Order: sequence, then structure tokens, then C-alpha cells
Amino acid sequence: MKIFAYDDSPERLHSLRILIELSDNMEYVGEALCCENAVEDMIKYQPDIVLMDINMPIVDGIEGLKIIKSKFPHINVLVQTAFDDSDKVFRSISGGASGYILKSDNPRRILQAIEEVHEGGASMNPAIAKKILEHFLPSQEGKILTLKENEVLKFLSEGLSYKMIADKLGVSYSTVNTHIKHIYNKLHISSLGEAVSWYFKNIKE
Repeated sequence: MKIFAYDDSPERLHSLRILIELSDNMEYVGEALCCENAVEDMIKYQPDIVLMDINMPIVDGIEGLKIIKSKFPHINVLVQTAFDDSDKVFRSISGGASGYILKSDNPRRILQAIEEVHEGGASMNPAIAKKILEHFLPSQEGKILTLKENEVLKFLSEGLSYKMIADKLGVSYSTVNTHIKHIYNKLHISSLGEAVSWYFKNIKE
């Protein structure tokens, strides 16, 4: 999978480049300090996944996300953030980001998040997820999930990946993916953040 990174820290970009280049199934195709030339970057490098910093000069990550998703909807954007960027993370998820990771996450977690997004899932750090719950859409009352769907949603809220949930339940990855699609349809939502928000507002005591 081809990875492009945006970050205004050359040191951070250097670390990401080394990390990804050491991974057998990933290729670091390019980087930039801001999203000023986002359209040109996507056309030139054609990445599968973009690692997107939020706070950057000239054109920041939120605007860059909007540009990329509007013109290249097939490209997955994984937001990188600091713990205190709650409102901006919410806006990023609402804008179409496939997930978000903390800049403090360890290298293994970052690679896992990239793989999850590439496989069609979503990745989200559970600690920051709880911090921004109050920003998400109002709860969808009257929508009933099955016991298995509630169980899947519970694991998602705890930050487990699709693969980890499959292992917990003793089912296949595709079965978990199907459960999550049903959850999205029943709740009339379209993102992992909204699903976890619904869970904390309607199920978790």
C-alpha cells in the first residue's frame, strides 16, 4: 500500500518515513509540510492512504481532508492528532476521515491503524474517542440492535480492531464487517465515531 504523509514537523515526517519503509507491505511515496498542493500531490503520488496532521500552516489538515475526499473519495485519510485536538478531530471524522491516531501512539499501533484502514475498516484511539463524544450527533433513539451487534459495538468502543473483534467472537473478519454494516444501517450513521458515540449515549451505563 502506498502512503503519503502531511505534517509541518520535518522530524515527524522523517520518523514516519523510516517506520513505513521498514514495513514490507507499505511504500512511503511522498510527504509535504501542508496541504497547499493537495490536489497535485494526490495526482502525482496516487497514494492509497494519507497520514494527515491537523495543525499545519497555509492549508491545514481539516481543509486538506475536505479537498482530498471531494476529489479523490477512494483515498483513505488517517488523521494524526494530539490529545487536546478534540474539536478538530470531530470535524475531521465528520469530514470523511477513516480514523485517527494519536501522535504519541507507538509505532506498532500506527502500522496497525494503517493496515486496518487499508482493509476497509476504521481505526480510532479509544482514549481520545471518549474525550470528543459530546461533539457527535444526537443519539438515534428507537433503533434496536441484536445482541451480537451490541457486542460488536461494545468492542469497537473499547478500541478493538476488526481482527481483534473477530478473534474475540470466534468469527471471520468478513462477519464482523457485516455486523458493522448492519449497525451503520440501523442507526443511520456512516462513521466509527458516530457508532461509538451512540453506544456511550444509549447502552453503556
